[in-house]
Amino acid sequence: MRRSGFTLIEVVIAIFIAAIMFAIGYRTLSQAMNDREALKTSQERVTEIQRGMRIVAQDFAQIAARPARDLQGAGDLQPAVLAAGSTDVVLTFTRTGWSNPAGVPRPAEQRVRYRFVDGSLLREHWMSVDPALNTEPRERTLLTRVKSVEVRFLDPQTRNWQKQWPNGLATGQTNPAIIDMTLRTRPLAIELTLVFEDWGKVQRIFEIPT
Repeated sequence: MRRSGFTLIEVVIAIFIAAIMFAIGYRTLSQAMNDREALKTSQERVTEIQRGMRIVAQDFAQIAARPARDLQGAGDLQPAVLAAGSTDVVLTFTRTGWSNPAGVPRPAEQRVRYRFVDGSLLREHWMSVDPALNTEPRERTLLTRVKSVEVRFLDPQTRNWQKQWPNGLATGQTNPAIIDMTLRTRPLAIELTLVFEDWGKVQRIFEIPT
Protein backbone atom coordinates (compact mmCIF):
# COMPACT_ATOMS: atom_id res chain seq x y z
CA MET A 1 0.00 0.00 0.00
CA ARG A 2 1.28 3.44 -0.96
CA ARG A 3 1.76 5.85 1.97
CA SER A 4 0.63 9.51 1.60
CA GLY A 5 3.04 12.31 2.64
CA PHE A 6 4.80 15.48 1.61
CA THR A 7 7.24 15.59 -1.21
CA LEU A 8 10.58 17.30 -0.85
CA ILE A 9 9.39 20.19 -3.01
CA GLU A 10 6.33 20.71 -0.80
CA VAL A 11 8.51 20.77 2.33
CA VAL A 12 10.89 23.29 0.79
CA ILE A 13 7.99 25.51 -0.27
CA ALA A 14 6.48 25.33 3.24
CA ILE A 15 9.81 26.28 4.82
CA PHE A 16 10.21 29.13 2.34
CA ILE A 17 6.75 30.50 3.13
CA ALA A 18 7.41 30.19 6.89
CA ALA A 19 10.69 32.05 6.48
CA ILE A 20 8.94 34.87 4.63
CA MET A 21 6.24 35.12 7.31
CA PHE A 22 8.90 35.14 10.03
CA ALA A 23 10.81 37.91 8.27
CA ILE A 24 7.67 40.01 7.90
CA GLY A 25 6.72 39.45 11.54
CA TYR A 26 10.22 40.28 12.78
CA ARG A 27 10.32 43.50 10.75
CA THR A 28 6.92 44.55 12.06
CA LEU A 29 7.92 43.79 15.64
CA SER A 30 11.24 45.63 15.24
CA GLN A 31 9.48 48.68 13.79
CA ALA A 32 6.99 48.63 16.65
CA MET A 33 9.83 48.54 19.20
CA ASN A 34 11.61 51.42 17.45
CA ASP A 35 8.41 53.45 17.37
CA ARG A 36 7.89 52.75 21.04
CA GLU A 37 11.38 53.97 21.95
CA ALA A 38 10.95 57.07 19.79
CA LEU A 39 7.61 57.81 21.44
CA LYS A 40 9.11 57.31 24.89
CA THR A 41 11.98 59.70 24.08
CA SER A 42 9.53 62.25 22.71
CA GLN A 43 7.33 62.00 25.81
CA GLU A 44 10.34 62.43 28.10
CA ARG A 45 11.36 65.53 26.15
CA VAL A 46 7.87 67.01 26.41
CA THR A 47 7.83 66.29 30.14
CA GLU A 48 11.24 67.95 30.60
CA ILE A 49 10.20 71.14 28.80
CA GLN A 50 6.84 71.31 30.56
CA ARG A 51 8.47 70.77 33.96
CA GLY A 52 11.18 73.36 33.28
CA MET A 53 8.73 76.01 32.10
CA ARG A 54 6.48 75.31 35.08
CA ILE A 55 9.38 75.96 37.48
CA VAL A 56 10.18 79.21 35.63
CA ALA A 57 6.54 80.29 35.90
CA GLN A 58 6.49 79.50 39.62
CA ASP A 59 9.71 81.45 40.19
CA PHE A 60 8.54 84.52 38.29
CA ALA A 61 5.13 84.47 40.00
CA GLN A 62 6.91 84.75 43.38
CA ILE A 63 9.48 87.47 42.57
CA ALA A 64 9.79 89.73 45.60
CA ALA A 65 10.94 93.34 45.92
CA ARG A 66 13.81 92.31 48.16
CA PRO A 67 17.41 93.36 47.39
CA ALA A 68 20.20 90.97 48.35
CA ARG A 69 23.75 91.19 49.52
CA ASP A 70 26.43 91.38 46.85
CA LEU A 71 27.87 87.87 46.51
CA GLN A 72 31.26 89.26 45.48
CA GLY A 73 31.86 90.79 48.90
CA ALA A 74 31.72 94.42 47.78
CA GLY A 75 29.34 95.30 50.59
CA ASP A 76 26.70 96.70 48.23
CA LEU A 77 23.21 95.42 47.65
CA GLN A 78 22.05 93.74 44.47
CA PRO A 79 18.67 94.72 43.00
CA ALA A 80 15.70 92.47 43.62
CA VAL A 81 15.82 91.62 39.90
CA LEU A 82 19.16 91.82 38.12
CA ALA A 83 20.06 91.12 34.49
CA ALA A 84 23.16 92.69 32.99
CA GLY A 85 23.16 90.92 29.65
CA SER A 86 26.70 89.60 29.96
CA THR A 87 28.60 86.43 30.96
CA ASP A 88 26.59 83.23 31.34
CA VAL A 89 24.20 84.64 33.95
CA VAL A 90 20.75 85.14 32.46
CA LEU A 91 18.88 86.49 35.48
CA THR A 92 19.21 86.83 39.25
CA PHE A 93 16.26 87.58 41.51
CA THR A 94 14.67 87.13 44.93
CA ARG A 95 11.60 84.99 45.26
CA THR A 96 9.28 84.25 48.14
CA GLY A 97 6.83 81.42 48.77
CA TRP A 98 9.57 78.81 49.06
CA SER A 99 7.64 75.77 50.26
CA ASN A 100 8.93 74.02 53.34
CA PRO A 101 6.94 70.79 53.83
CA ALA A 102 9.63 69.26 56.06
CA GLY A 103 9.61 72.22 58.45
CA VAL A 104 13.33 72.93 58.03
CA PRO A 105 14.44 76.04 59.97
CA ARG A 106 14.98 78.45 57.06
CA PRO A 107 13.27 81.52 55.57
CA ALA A 108 10.54 81.40 52.95
CA GLU A 109 12.63 83.60 50.63
CA GLN A 110 15.55 82.54 48.47
CA ARG A 111 17.96 84.09 46.01
CA VAL A 112 17.73 82.44 42.58
CA ARG A 113 20.02 82.66 39.58
CA TYR A 114 19.50 81.37 36.05
CA ARG A 115 22.56 80.53 33.96
CA PHE A 116 22.98 79.38 30.37
CA VAL A 117 25.92 76.96 30.21
CA ASP A 118 26.85 74.46 27.47
CA GLY A 119 23.40 74.28 25.95
CA SER A 120 21.54 73.97 29.25
CA LEU A 121 19.47 76.40 31.31
CA LEU A 122 20.53 75.97 34.93
CA ARG A 123 18.70 77.10 38.05
CA GLU A 124 20.78 77.90 41.12
CA HIS A 125 19.52 78.94 44.52
CA TRP A 126 20.96 79.81 47.88
CA MET A 127 19.50 78.75 51.22
CA SER A 128 19.05 82.42 52.19
CA VAL A 129 18.59 85.71 50.39
CA ASP A 130 21.81 87.06 51.90
CA PRO A 131 24.19 84.09 51.83
CA ALA A 132 27.63 84.17 53.34
CA LEU A 133 30.52 85.01 51.06
CA ASN A 134 31.83 82.15 48.93
CA THR A 135 28.70 80.11 49.64
CA GLU A 136 28.05 77.76 46.74
CA PRO A 137 24.48 77.61 45.42
CA ARG A 138 22.54 74.45 44.80
CA GLU A 139 22.24 73.71 41.09
CA ARG A 140 19.54 72.08 39.01
CA THR A 141 19.27 71.61 35.25
CA LEU A 142 15.94 72.95 34.01
CA LEU A 143 16.23 72.57 30.24
CA THR A 144 18.69 70.89 27.90
CA ARG A 145 19.48 71.12 24.17
CA VAL A 146 19.03 74.88 24.26
CA LYS A 147 20.68 76.98 21.56
CA SER A 148 20.01 80.44 22.98
CA VAL A 149 18.26 82.25 25.85
CA GLU A 150 17.03 85.83 25.86
CA VAL A 151 15.09 87.83 28.45
CA ARG A 152 13.39 91.20 28.17
CA PHE A 153 11.68 93.31 30.80
CA LEU A 154 8.58 95.51 30.55
CA ASP A 155 9.35 98.84 32.21
CA PRO A 156 6.44 99.98 34.43
CA GLN A 157 7.11 103.65 33.66
CA THR A 158 7.79 103.74 29.92
CA ARG A 159 5.85 100.56 29.06
CA ASN A 160 8.73 99.63 26.76
CA TRP A 161 10.68 96.38 26.64
CA GLN A 162 14.25 96.55 27.99
CA LYS A 163 17.06 94.03 27.68
CA GLN A 164 18.69 95.01 30.96
CA TRP A 165 17.34 95.39 34.47
CA PRO A 166 17.13 97.49 36.53
CA ASN A 167 16.60 100.12 33.86
CA GLY A 168 17.92 103.59 34.58
CA LEU A 169 19.89 102.83 37.75
CA ALA A 170 21.49 106.23 38.34
CA THR A 171 25.22 106.00 38.87
CA GLY A 172 26.54 108.20 41.64
CA GLN A 173 23.09 108.56 43.23
CA THR A 174 23.36 109.42 46.93
CA ASN A 175 19.72 109.74 47.92
CA PRO A 176 19.02 106.60 50.00
CA ALA A 177 15.29 106.68 49.22
CA ILE A 178 15.88 106.74 45.45
CA ILE A 179 18.54 104.03 45.67
CA ASP A 180 16.25 101.82 47.74
CA MET A 181 13.32 102.35 45.35
CA THR A 182 15.51 101.51 42.35
CA LEU A 183 16.81 98.35 43.98
CA ARG A 184 13.27 97.20 44.76
CA THR A 185 11.67 98.07 41.41
CA ARG A 186 10.37 95.08 39.47
CA PRO A 187 9.28 94.92 35.84
CA LEU A 188 5.65 94.57 34.89
CA ALA A 189 6.45 91.42 32.94
CA ILE A 190 9.36 89.27 31.84
CA GLU A 191 9.60 87.86 28.34
CA LEU A 192 11.58 84.65 28.05
CA THR A 193 12.67 83.44 24.61
CA LEU A 194 14.27 80.02 24.23
CA VAL A 195 15.54 78.43 21.03
CA PHE A 196 15.74 74.64 21.27
CA GLU A 197 17.69 72.35 18.98
CA ASP A 198 14.60 70.21 18.35
CA TRP A 199 11.62 72.41 19.19
CA GLY A 200 12.78 75.66 17.67
CA LYS A 201 11.70 78.96 19.20
CA VAL A 202 9.54 79.04 22.33
CA GLN A 203 8.52 82.41 23.75
CA ARG A 204 6.50 83.16 26.87
CA ILE A 205 5.58 86.32 28.73
CA PHE A 206 5.21 86.13 32.51
CA GLU A 207 3.32 88.83 34.39
CA ILE A 208 5.11 89.91 37.57
CA PRO A 209 2.74 90.47 40.51
CA THR A 210 2.91 93.87 42.17
